[in-house]
Amino acid sequence: MRDPYDVLGVSKKASEAEIKKAFRALAKKHHPDTHGNDPKAVKKFQEISGAYDILSDKEKRAQYDRGEIDEAGQPRGFHPGAQGAGGWENFRTRPGQGGKGFEFNWGNTGNEPNESGFNAEDIFADILGGFGGGKRSRQPRKGADIQRATTVSFQESVQGGTRRVILSDGREVEVKIPAGVKEGQQIRLRGQGSGGERGGPPGDALITISIAPHPYLTRDGRDLKMDLPITLKEAVLGGKVNVPTLTGPVTLTIPPHSNTGRVLRLKGKGVPATGNEPGGDLYVRLVVALPEGTDPKLDAFAKSWDTSYDPRSKLV
Repeated sequence: MRDPYDVLGVSKKASEAEIKKAFRALAKKHHPDTHGNDPKAVKKFQEISGAYDILSDKEKRAQYDRGEIDEAGQPRGFHPGAQGAGGWENFRTRPGQGGKGFEFNWGNTGNEPNESGFNAEDIFADILGGFGGGKRSRQPRKGADIQRATTVSFQESVQGGTRRVILSDGREVEVKIPAGVKEGQQIRLRGQGSGGERGGPPGDALITISIAPHPYLTRDGRDLKMDLPITLKEAVLGGKVNVPTLTGPVTLTIPPHSNTGRVLRLKGKGVPATGNEPGGDLYVRLVVALPEGTDPKLDAFAKSWDTSYDPRSKLV
């Protein structure tokens, strides 16, 4: 059996708070429930628990420091296994209990504060609470979160809105969709999850957002993009055309000799500004579109058009 100070990794001058902190860290790290009840983990945990049993009790610690008791908490010359022995002998397992198969009777009662002011049962139960030993824990516990998904329109994702969502327990909640919400973003509804345990707060509802596609708009960060068909005449001579946006039609001036692929910007027609996020713009890409079917006048014009330009000259 090793020196309890060495087991907990503290000095002989360590304060009560330092001893408690060291014990909690080691107990969480080496608890058998996290190691598949490995016999080595059980032995290690016994050692940690026995060391803390001595050092957390002022009287036992003083007796150990004076050499009156040994590392197992027994009087010098006392043989382990005798009735009433403290320290490691108080730790035992209950087979077949899964994560609740470990038990530790601290001192004689297992739930009375020692002279250092620590209630060992409370400390041990708090550690077990993280490993499925909730039977002993008296700490309030937050309820579980509820995960749901909903699909919003492209316009809602840009401009914001509200949507009703039915949770897995049948409750219907109203979800506020913030302007500029992104694909896959989660909206947290605090307190709308499952109820807490032992007076703990309820969990949250986490709503994952999917965005339906738009027939002609796409999104790039805070900006929107679209292809705008124009006539051959508008491409050559320029002109003014109406552009549909999410806030209504806007007049766009097309410069003369605008070819397919030219991009024009409509400032402020993207995702609106929210909080620290600036507003975006709408980028319009011009696409020269010929009429569907035949157009005799256009055919006659093309035949009479005497031009020498070669649009494929750069491919040579």
